[in-house]
Amino acid sequence: MGRKKKTLHDYAAEFSELAVKRHLLERGAAGEAAVVETLYCTSCQLPMRVRRDRILEHLSSGRHYRNRRLLRQHGLRAPLLLSAGPDVGPGLPLQLDAPSLLSQPSFILAAGTSASYAMVPSPPSYPKPLVPHHPGPASAAAPRDDPTPSTSASRPSPLAAFRMRIAPAPSKQPGPRGAVPEASDGPAPAERHGSGIGLALFGVGLANKALFQSLMEENGCCLLYVVEDQLEEVERAFDAEFLAGTRVLRQQDADVALNDQRVSGAIVCSPPEEASEIVMDALRAGKGVFCERLPSFDRQTAEACFDEADRCGRPLVCGFYKRFDPALQFLCKKVRDSQALGRIHRIATMSSIYPAASLSFLKTSGGIFYNAAVHDIDIISLLLGERAPDTIFSLGHAFCADMAYLKDADTVAVSMKFPSGAIVTLDISQHCTKSCDQRLEVHGSQGTLRVDNQNPLGITEHGTSVSIYSHTQADRYRDAHRELFRHFLRTLKGKEPPVITKEQFLWTIQVAAAAEQSWRNGSAVDLRNEAIDSSVIKTEIM
Repeated sequence: MGRKKKTLHDYAAEFSELAVKRHLLERGAAGEAAVVETLYCTSCQLPMRVRRDRILEHLSSGRHYRNRRLLRQHGLRAPLLLSAGPDVGPGLPLQLDAPSLLSQPSFILAAGTSASYAMVPSPPSYPKPLVPHHPGPASAAAPRDDPTPSTSASRPSPLAAFRMRIAPAPSKQPGPRGAVPEASDGPAPAERHGSGIGLALFGVGLANKALFQSLMEENGCCLLYVVEDQLEEVERAFDAEFLAGTRVLRQQDADVALNDQRVSGAIVCSPPEEASEIVMDALRAGKGVFCERLPSFDRQTAEACFDEADRCGRPLVCGFYKRFDPALQFLCKKVRDSQALGRIHRIATMSSIYPAASLSFLKTSGGIFYNAAVHDIDIISLLLGERAPDTIFSLGHAFCADMAYLKDADTVAVSMKFPSGAIVTLDISQHCTKSCDQRLEVHGSQGTLRVDNQNPLGITEHGTSVSIYSHTQADRYRDAHRELFRHFLRTLKGKEPPVITKEQFLWTIQVAAAAEQSWRNGSAVDLRNEAIDSSVIKTEIM
């Protein structure tokens, strides 16, 4: 089954910062006209070569970032695309991939001018500690009500009773060209933990409840900002007492949090399609980043996020929470460090999620392979000490009609064979009626170890009509999420590097992409002979 070739309009629909421009070219004395379409970057006013790798390279470049950021900060619209005109020449089609076109400096139309252009300078980079120094109580601002109204003009904020300060929208008056505006001229939120690490939370609706509990229980940090457009989601996630010293911003005002020097770390809980831009912005603002989900579905974009973290000298921690589970950590020590089972022959996992994720969540989180299977793949690679299998084969089905409409599965079985000979099976399901089912078995030449469901009552039920104890996914992995969050705080303090490396993350999503490809194509994928490109698998299959 061949893939449908993507058109310029397909790329423009996929990448919101690209547009298709039509050029009217006149040829000959007779004035014959021809129309040529080209793909343009609306922020940088550059024609784009119609290749995914070149598009992603440009969208993750510093030049594009500066142009887009300046447009957003000064409230400008992207300048109009200029037609090439009849002087482009009679050659058709236009040579969009000419190096001279893509190597020009980026220009944008300056506010208040009609013909002049301003070049966007690179933002300066200053070394600074991840954990800022906080002044003593004498200089701390006393909490007070902010008279500034909410930025929402359609309805009053449901969080008014929480005494939170909704940040005003930044001024649209442009300052000096290329200058970075002040973070905010409103009152600073009161700190809840004094000398704790300042944090900003981006996105609430898709975050795990266990993360919220860790935020509220951990004494070594202080949540200074929550960036979320849906304020009712903030209301459901946190209680009023916890949010008394927290400032709530809308996404358009995210720079207020990123420009605050008291903020040391950013917690990104946005969907992977949106997370990469927030991750990049936070890293370039000098913040450490905890990406609760995937920074991107695309391998190259995710790799660019890690490379940016290395360039900025800031930690990027990804949310592979299962490797922080105490039971699974103990199992890893026995299997890998102590060699308690000898040579590993077979590993089997069972992951049935309860309660089932909502349809909107699955739609934005990447489906069952990128939301659920990716965490089991990470644990398997950790147990075996092997980055990827040789062969992978997947079967799946959508028992839910809504999942079938999304062209995704809600139940899958993944089989893998690794170079060591170990055979691994993953059973993953979004359907679990009473309690989550999370089990893992490791069979070796010298015995078997098994991690069973953790029931605090110690009672096993068979055939009962009423559940004795309902164990949710958040309950089962509460300790794992807590330890992952504490690991992030330690990276901000410089006590340890991120446990999950770039190579581990990239190979994990590579295997998840291969598993999805196997299910869609109905055939095994040999990773020894095929170069699996997760960007092609995830975004280009029609």
